[in-house]
Amino acid sequence: MYRVKVQNTCSCFLKSGFPESQEFKSKEEAKTEAEYMLRIMKSNFCQKHEFAINEQFDDFTIFIKPRA
Repeated sequence: MYRVKVQNTCSCFLKSGFPESQEFKSKEEAKTEAEYMLRIMKSNFCQKHEFAINEQFDDFTIFIKPRA
């Protein structure tokens, strides 16, 4: 299984309805979902945070961190 996980959730993320963790049967499905979530976060969230995806083994982790 391939997973998409979100680290350090913020209030915008919690309001979005996105799950903190999802599993997919293919790597391509997981990557597509992670990239989709990242686009939504960058365009629709409050802009107080930065977002990045890290791929490691079978996981795509989206990191949320405060802007400097």
